[in-house]
Amino acid sequence: MRITDYDQALFHTHRSDWDSLLILMVRTKDHILSKKIEHFLHAYRFEHDYQVVQSQLYALLRYLDHAAEKTNAYLNELPG
Repeated sequence: MRITDYDQALFHTHRSDWDSLLILMVRTKDHILSKKIEHFLHAYRFEHDYQVVQSQLYALLRYLDHAAEKTNAYLNELPG
């Protein structure tokens, strides 16, 4: 996975740039990231209970943190 996908997702989420987040959802090769974005955007658009939206946002942010950390650890282990 490209770490830039995680950085872009965080950036677009922070800026509330839902169109760009949707494009990233379609283009990323990380299926879990794609699903997390999909669930968040669906909740943001259609859910009337703010706690559900907040829960999906936190799930997306937790995954971004986890994936970026694991990717960085992997890249640091590579030789050279």
